[in-house]
Amino acid sequence: MAQSVKIKSIQHITHDVLHIILEKPTDLAYNPGQAVDFAINKPGWESEWRSFTFTSSPDDNQIEFVIKTYPDHKGVTNELLSLSNNDEILIGDVYGDITYKGEGVFIAGGAGVTPFIAILKQLQKEGKVGNSKLIFANKTKSDIIDEAWFSNLLGKNFINILSNEQVDGYEHGYVNAELINSQMDGLKYYYLCAPPPMMKAVESQLAGLGIKSDYIIKEGF
Repeated sequence: MAQSVKIKSIQHITHDVLHIILEKPTDLAYNPGQAVDFAINKPGWESEWRSFTFTSSPDDNQIEFVIKTYPDHKGVTNELLSLSNNDEILIGDVYGDITYKGEGVFIAGGAGVTPFIAILKQLQKEGKVGNSKLIFANKTKSDIIDEAWFSNLLGKNFINILSNEQVDGYEHGYVNAELINSQMDGLKYYYLCAPPPMMKAVESQLAGLGIKSDYIIKEGF
């Protein structure tokens, strides 16, 4: 049963990414890394369900999302750009296979970083970030979501790679086996969330590095 909740805050955190804070539905339970069905509670949009990943911790008294917008698609994410505080969102079923199993290398492309925001927030609360690393692929520096937060949390274990821009201190190009190998550092688990072409490429690279599928955590669909 979907519940309607109000927007507490909605703002841009990059040129095309929104950070949305909502009231927390009663009895909502989820694990860091999971997603939920989500619709805008206004005429013509109530049945336009999309899936977005929580970027809040389960014990927070609000729920948060970081959502990349695509204005040219004229769909749900474009409609989000017209919303403001106290507008309503419908929250439906929770699902998702990405769950924390232990220290590892998180590999994300663009908005695929969202499940890792939730996981790392929870680990930060518990003092268990350890030696986990994040390899974050984007087109340009301006596309990097929550750069300051990740930098503060992970320090040298936050590795950025930019495909369309060369910036001092940032890797250039695409995630490849050499980059992954340079960060493995004996870590056991590899967490992966990215657009499908990057997912396929990175899975192939991990296999080539001898990482068994049991130690690769990704979304199941």
